[in-house]
Amino acid sequence: MKVVNLKQAILQAWKERWSDYQWAINMKRFFPRGATWDILNLAEALLEQAMIGPSPNPLILSYLKYAISSQMVSYSTVLMAISKFDDFSRDLCVQSLLEIMDMFCDRLSCHGKAEECISLCRALLSALTWLLRCATFYAEKVKDPLEQAAAENQLKMCLERLEKVLSSTKNRALIHIAKLEETSSWSAVEQSLVKLGENLNNLGSSPLRSQADDCVSLIKSIPTMLSVHSEQLNKTGFPTVHAVVLLEGTMNLTGETQPLVEQLMMVKRMQRIPSPLFVLEIWKACFVGLIECPEGTEELKWTAFTFLKMPQVLVKLKKYPQGDKDFTEDVNCAFEFLLKLTPLLDKADQRCNCNCMSLLLQECSKQGLLSEAHMNNLIDKRAADKENSPSLKSAENANIQPNPGLILRAEPTVTNILKTMDADHSKSPEGLLGVLGHMLSGKSLDLLLAAAAATGKLKSFARKFVKPESPKVFISPPSAKSGPVRALLFDISFLMLCHVAQTYGSEVILSDSNPPGEVPFFETWMLTCMPEEGKILNPDHPCFRPDSTKVESLVALLNNSSEMKLVQMKWHEVCLSISAAILEILNAWENGVLTFESIQKITENIKGKVCSMAVCAVAWLVAHVRMLGLDEREKSLQMIRQLATPLYGENTLQFYNER
Repeated sequence: MKVVNLKQAILQAWKERWSDYQWAINMKRFFPRGATWDILNLAEALLEQAMIGPSPNPLILSYLKYAISSQMVSYSTVLMAISKFDDFSRDLCVQSLLEIMDMFCDRLSCHGKAEECISLCRALLSALTWLLRCATFYAEKVKDPLEQAAAENQLKMCLERLEKVLSSTKNRALIHIAKLEETSSWSAVEQSLVKLGENLNNLGSSPLRSQADDCVSLIKSIPTMLSVHSEQLNKTGFPTVHAVVLLEGTMNLTGETQPLVEQLMMVKRMQRIPSPLFVLEIWKACFVGLIECPEGTEELKWTAFTFLKMPQVLVKLKKYPQGDKDFTEDVNCAFEFLLKLTPLLDKADQRCNCNCMSLLLQECSKQGLLSEAHMNNLIDKRAADKENSPSLKSAENANIQPNPGLILRAEPTVTNILKTMDADHSKSPEGLLGVLGHMLSGKSLDLLLAAAAATGKLKSFARKFVKPESPKVFISPPSAKSGPVRALLFDISFLMLCHVAQTYGSEVILSDSNPPGEVPFFETWMLTCMPEEGKILNPDHPCFRPDSTKVESLVALLNNSSEMKLVQMKWHEVCLSISAAILEILNAWENGVLTFESIQKITENIKGKVCSMAVCAVAWLVAHVRMLGLDEREKSLQMIRQLATPLYGENTLQFYNER
């Protein structure tokens, strides 16, 4: 019944002249979910109705094209429906079918189970047989002088589609699978080839003849596809390697190197890539990443990936069996090839404001990937190339320090900072504060983080700051002198961890091995209170509702003190209490107990000394605002704006601008 109804629905659409999208909407209304359009043979039903007359019905064909574009029907059912049409004398109908094939034959794919994939292979084999029969029909008609011109035109269209289908290695592979599945169908292809061959003599030595011969030889090569190992030395582009490297550099700087090494080796083996070309492709991808990446943090990440992480990856690749040649010879050969890509290297040098090749060669030599003689030879060749090319340094870039040099210098600094953090600073906490303050200047922090991420040290680097109460400096009794230092150490640690989480993801900071009941303050705060993409914060979460006595004393302190007292503060408790304090202050403001001037004084107290208080306050306010109606948000938004504006005054602690 459904098949009958389907034909009736198509005829009704044609009679009432529905547009293609109207037709699709109504079809979905007529036929509720359950049976798919492929089971109902929608493609075949549409073609059957469209091809009734001497020329195709354009309206019904537009329905089929819409069904293909919107994926109502699969490519395999469309190809099977086309291959059932056998009245080749109707030239206009054949032309329409060839145009429908153009819509998808260069990007064949299917979604679903293995059976659907096999169906696509079989359908493509049927379509190939149909195209051969079609070409044979018109090649035979060329003999008739009266129909020669029209027949040649039709044959040309058939051969173009044949060539388009067969030029794709993927399509030939799908046909090969269908041949293995159904040998009887392949014998139909062979018979069609014989018939076409018999009629090719009618074409003489025209371009159509050579085009047909090319198609025939491609079809005959399909059965031997698996046995022919094509020599790939002439092929120099390997987009899979390129994609793997670009994806890793963009999305996964902090990841372990071993999985990347294994992925690259798998691609190398599967595609039988010679080692020099394999290494060349890795460096090409790195340089493209350097050139294309956005400015700022992403640029530093790519620089660290190229100059620190990838040499480490090659060191691990060196341990895998690579063939007869020494791996250092392959690396040298890859760099020789890379030197020929002068425009790529020039563009990278221009972007980074330095000789990237020279720095990379020095780093590879340091890692034992190149001999000193090879390194010097390659550096000299690149220097000679640069002398011959126009100057790439612009006047405004002359004073900018190049990122690659800064990243390479930042890497040993990370190790030194890790050692510094482990030392006992209880007697002179100012020394530790000096180190942290220096890290905040300019883009030092981003350089250090990128270097740490690329060398696998970011997690241990971040963990040093996760327990800001644990360094021995905090054990000494609070005093008027140590109060500001403790406040600053806490604040810088907190702000740096927020920055790490926002730049590299919170998983870099989280520990797998916290003892039960001993989750550090920052981890608790980050998991429950820190806004992140895709995370919905609950402003009524218990973490925002600490001990009421602490909240009351904090509200009093913020409201009454001319400035925050730094000596007796436990900063992690303050940061956990600030959200509840802000709620109390907001309610007092809403009810007219506090004036706008009082609110200004309170926000200045919050942001004036320890910036992390303002961060915690705004994190809660953002969650709170989302729960309010549009007409209730004004005071909360005003408070966010005030807290987000830096304080311009002399009465602030050290490193205020950096913080």
